Amino acid sequence: MPQPQAIPSRPAKRQQALSQHAQRCWESGQQAAAKQQWSIAAREYAQAIELAPQDALYWLSLASLKLGRGELGEAERCGRQALALQPDNALACRLLSKTLRELQRGDEAARLFDHFPAPAAPDAELLFEHGEALLAAQRAGEAIPVFLQTLNLNMFNALAHQRLGVAFQLIERPRDAAICFETAATVDKSGEVRTLALSQLVHELQRAGEWAQLPDHVTALLQALTEGSDEAVRRVVPFSLLSIPARPAQHLRVARLNSAALAAGITPLPAPAQPRREGRLRIGYLSGDFHNHATALLITELLELHDRERFEVFLYCHSPEDGSALQQRVRAAAEHFRAVGRIGNAELAQRMRDDGIDIAIDLKSHTRDTRFHALAHRPAPLQVGFLGFPGTSGAGFIDYLIGDRIVTPLAHAGHFSERIAQMPHSYQPNDSRRALPLAPTRAELGLPEDAPVFACFNQSAKISSEVADAWGRILRAAPQAVLWLLSWNPVAEANLREQMALRGVAASRLVFAPLLSAEQNLARLQCADLFLDTWPCNAHTTASEALWAGVPVLTLPGSTFASRVAASLVSACGQPQFICPTVQAYVDKAVAMTQDMTALRRAQLQLREQRHELPLFDGRRYARDFEALLTRMWERHTAGLPPDFLAAGA
Repeated sequence: MPQPQAIPSRPAKRQQALSQHAQRCWESGQQAAAKQQWSIAAREYAQAIELAPQDALYWLSLASLKLGRGELGEAERCGRQALALQPDNALACRLLSKTLRELQRGDEAARLFDHFPAPAAPDAELLFEHGEALLAAQRAGEAIPVFLQTLNLNMFNALAHQRLGVAFQLIERPRDAAICFETAATVDKSGEVRTLALSQLVHELQRAGEWAQLPDHVTALLQALTEGSDEAVRRVVPFSLLSIPARPAQHLRVARLNSAALAAGITPLPAPAQPRREGRLRIGYLSGDFHNHATALLITELLELHDRERFEVFLYCHSPEDGSALQQRVRAAAEHFRAVGRIGNAELAQRMRDDGIDIAIDLKSHTRDTRFHALAHRPAPLQVGFLGFPGTSGAGFIDYLIGDRIVTPLAHAGHFSERIAQMPHSYQPNDSRRALPLAPTRAELGLPEDAPVFACFNQSAKISSEVADAWGRILRAAPQAVLWLLSWNPVAEANLREQMALRGVAASRLVFAPLLSAEQNLARLQCADLFLDTWPCNAHTTASEALWAGVPVLTLPGSTFASRVAASLVSACGQPQFICPTVQAYVDKAVAMTQDMTALRRAQLQLREQRHELPLFDGRRYARDFEALLTRMWERHTAGLPPDFLAAGA
C-alpha cells in the first residue's frame, strides 16, 4: 500500500513571516472587538487562524466572540479546536463548557472537567465554571464540594455563596440553602448579587417555614426592588416574588429587567423572504414541561381537541425524558414534535421560522429551565405567553398574555408588558379525561371520620405567617376540625407544627400527608371537606385538582395574577360564594361551613354531579374558546393592526 507523502515544512523565514502576519491580524481583531465591530473582528481572527492554525490563542479568540454573539455551533467548533491544541488550557475548558451549557448540553459540559488535568495552582474561575457545569448536568450534590473549594480561595465571593445555595436548594436542603443565600447577601460589596440572594433567601425561609427573620428580609428585598440599580434588580428571578407581598409595579420592573438581560445581544430574524403559504394556522407551543408535570396535566386535552382542519399544531420540546404515560400522550396530541433540548436558542428560533409558525405560544416564561427568550429572535409574527408563569413576562417580544376577567382584568393592564387577551371563563385549561379514582377511607389516611377536614396541599413556600394566623383563628373557632397538609420537607413540617402550636392549635389537629402521584392525590383529596387557599400566591393546579375531586376552595384574591388564580377557578365552577374580600371574611366563611355542613355538602355535590358541565372542566368548550381567541389575534395581524387588548366577549 502506498504511504502518504510527507508534507515539507515551510522555510523558517517564511514561517516566521506568517506568524507575524497572524499576530497582526489577531491584534487587529482585538481592536475591532473593543469597538464592537464584530464582523471585522471575526474576519481578522479567522485570517489569523488560517495563517497559524496551530495557535490556540486565535481559536480561543474566535470561540469567545462567537459565544458572545450567540453563534453557538461555531463557538463549540472553535473551542474544541483550542482545547485539542492545548488540552490543559483552563480558558479553553471554561469557554467550551459555557458554550455547551448554552446549547443545553450540561452533561457534556460536566464531563469536560472529569477528564481535564488538574491545574498546577488552584484556579477559582475554573472551579466556578466546573460547579456551574455540574448544576447544569443536574449533579448538584457533586457541585457542592466544588463551590466549597472556590470559597476556600475567596470566602468573600458572593456569587459562589449564591451558587452553593442553589446546589443545596436542588437537593432539598432549604435550611442550608438559606444560610448560603444570607451569606451571599451579607458579603456582597457591589450590591449586584445581594438582591438576587435576598429573593432566594426569602423563598428558602418560606419553604422551610422559618418565619422569625422573614419580615426583616422581605422588607429589605422589597426596598431593593424599588431602589436598587437596574444591574442588581435584573438578576432577580421573577418567580421568587410570587409568595411575598410585592406590588405589581415591582413585579413588572423585575420581569422587564430580567427579560431584557436574557435577550441582550439577540438580533431578530429578518422578515421572511416569501409570503405566508396558504392553509391552516400554524401554532407552535414551546415548553420544557411536556412530561409528568403540572403544565402537561393541564394542557394535554387542549392539544388533543384542537380543530385539525383549522389549526396545525407543533410542539417544541426541551423536556427531560421521563418515559411517563403523560409524556407519551402529550407528544401524540401534536401533529409535529420537535425535540429542541440540545440546540441553542438561535437554532430553535430558526426551526420555528422554517416551520412557518404563525403564533408561537410560550408555556414557561420565568420558570426553571425556561427557553422563552428564544422568542427574542422573533421567529413568529405573533408571540404569546400562556399558562406556565402567573404574571407578566416583561418581554417586548411577547405580544399577548392569555388570562381572563379575574386574573387579568383590563383595569390591571398597567401591570403587564403584554396586551391582555381574556378567555371567557378561566384562563386555565383542564383535562376532562382524567380519572377520579376510588377514594380511600379517612381512617386509612389518619383522618377523623366524623370531624370537619380542612385541607391545604399547597407548597410550604406559599404558607405565610398571616395565613397561619387565619388558620389558627379558624381552628380555635371550630374545635373539632383538623387541618390536613402535605409534608414537603421535614424542616417545614416541624416548623409548621411549632407555629400552629403558638397559635393555640394542638399538634394532634394537624395531619401531614406524604407526597404521592397525581392519581393517588386525586383519590385522597375526596376525603377533604373544604380546601383552604393561601395568599398572595394561591393554589393553581392544586386548586383545580381539589375542585375536580369535589372539594370547594375558599380563597382570598389580591392584586397580582398569582393571587387571583383560585378565584378564577372557583368562579368557573359556579361557586363565587367561596371568594372572600377580606381575611376576616375568609375566617368567618370557613367557620360557618363547619357550623352548617349542609351548605358545604350542597357545594360538594354540585362539583361532583356537574363536573363535566362546569366551564372549568368542559374541555371542548375551552378548546373552541381558545381557538377563537387565537383567531382574533391573527385577524388583527392580517389586517395590519398591532396587538391590542382582547376582552372576553368583545
